[in-house]
Amino acid sequence: MAGFRSLARQVRDPRCDLALRRYSLRKCLERFAPYGHRATWDHLCARAGFDPEDRSVDPARLVAALDELEEARAVWLGYEVEFAERRRKEKHGGLRRPGSVDDWHRLTWGGFGVAWCDDPRVHPREPLAEVLRRLIAALEREPGAACPVCRGARLRWRYGLDHEPSAGPVCADCGILVPRPVLTTEALADARRSKVLVSA
Repeated sequence: MAGFRSLARQVRDPRCDLALRRYSLRKCLERFAPYGHRATWDHLCARAGFDPEDRSVDPARLVAALDELEEARAVWLGYEVEFAERRRKEKHGGLRRPGSVDDWHRLTWGGFGVAWCDDPRVHPREPLAEVLRRLIAALEREPGAACPVCRGARLRWRYGLDHEPSAGPVCADCGILVPRPVLTTEALADARRSKVLVSA
């Protein structure tokens, strides 16, 4: 099975036919998709200026989408290296029990669904790398009461999400499933009072 970097090379390779280049970009999302596969694809298409169903995309637009994805992946991989180093030091210092950020991180290892968007058409509009920087910054500071990506305060608890965890606080403004560790107990309680059942 091809890895992210070899798929990225195919997207950039002008000797590959257009269908393979588009397919390879889609396959990259099986390795790294911060919003989930469908929402990340929708985001990249919107930002690079092509329709998600377009089968004859301008190659320059495919490469622009790949560039954005690669930048975001570099941000996330940098965070994972720092995270692993921190955990190593904590274990060496005798702290064996992981915290809530660690529990959340185990569900997102590799970057899939880091900022899960259950509705593939509702996701942040900023570049992926900026979204991940904001999310990482929130994970590294004290919990707050708003979405770490858009600063929106309209958090709604949703059940039946197509993700693990299958329930949690979703930002009504940018659509991400907000990681519980970045929110205060009060913000989580407020979100639960505004619960929404997601139908299948």
